[in-house]
Amino acid sequence: MSSAQPRGPVDSSRTPRYAGPATFARLPRLDEVGSTDIAVVGVPFDAGVSFRPGARFGGNAIREASRLLRPYNPAQDASPFALAQVADAGDIAVNPFDINEAVETIEAAAGDLLDAGARLMTLGGDHTIALPLIRAVARRHGPVALLHFDAHLDTWDTYFGAAYTHGTPFRRAFEEGILDTSALSHVGTRGPLYGKKDLDDDERMGFGIVTSADVMRRGVDEVAQQLRERIGDRPLYISVDIDVLDPAHAPGTGTPEAGGMTSRELLEILRGLSGCRLVSADVVEVAPAYDHAEITSVAASHTAYELTTIMSRQIADAH
Repeated sequence: MSSAQPRGPVDSSRTPRYAGPATFARLPRLDEVGSTDIAVVGVPFDAGVSFRPGARFGGNAIREASRLLRPYNPAQDASPFALAQVADAGDIAVNPFDINEAVETIEAAAGDLLDAGARLMTLGGDHTIALPLIRAVARRHGPVALLHFDAHLDTWDTYFGAAYTHGTPFRRAFEEGILDTSALSHVGTRGPLYGKKDLDDDERMGFGIVTSADVMRRGVDEVAQQLRERIGDRPLYISVDIDVLDPAHAPGTGTPEAGGMTSRELLEILRGLSGCRLVSADVVEVAPAYDHAEITSVAASHTAYELTTIMSRQIADAH
């Protein structure tokens, strides 16, 4: 972060929140500030989905819902946009017809932003995009700890022979050696599987599992403490599939599963991770065509806000 005061959001006391361009949290565009500590970037891609499409529209839906975010975060006692420069870097334009090319494009574009000194707060898009994002982050930090919030494991091998889909990113990441296998966790998983082998394979890769029922029974404080202990001081990547939330809290997603976490539980667990070394994050699988009253995109915007706050506080502490 430079010594200059970060440029923050548009002043909502002068311009109504519903007016003007829908950048994330009404923050400046990257081209308006030149460089940034945290780049909020969209990846409008959903060619890797296995059920309902539409997550390609998720990033802009999250931006629209984020108009209501305010500059002070009382839950973390921080003003994230004053602690570090946060800017909206627009979208990574990817080929919607060629998954392999799209993965390469995302990796290269993410690498450029990281090389310029930014951390990434990525708005998906389907979960396929997590693989190239982690590749880019691992190139900078080495193998990363992964905290994966999701209804599903996303460690399956292939779908219809395809290796790159929204259900396979973390198996590919494991195979490529870009994950720190001593610090891998799923949180919020639930629902039917193809067979017990799914769990056996997942355990072999090093993943620990905290189900949505575990969160309900044990509570958010205990879960957050367990995750902090597992992560330690390793560089951490957090990937949030919005379907980790129950469909009552996130109906606008491609593969909903009953029995999920509440938005309050998700946000509280994230706040409990504020001491972890978060190097980048994503929020994916928002499919606004299945949403109503912006329930899902509002939850996603607040999730991204908490993650951004964690990174901003750490950037300020480092300076």
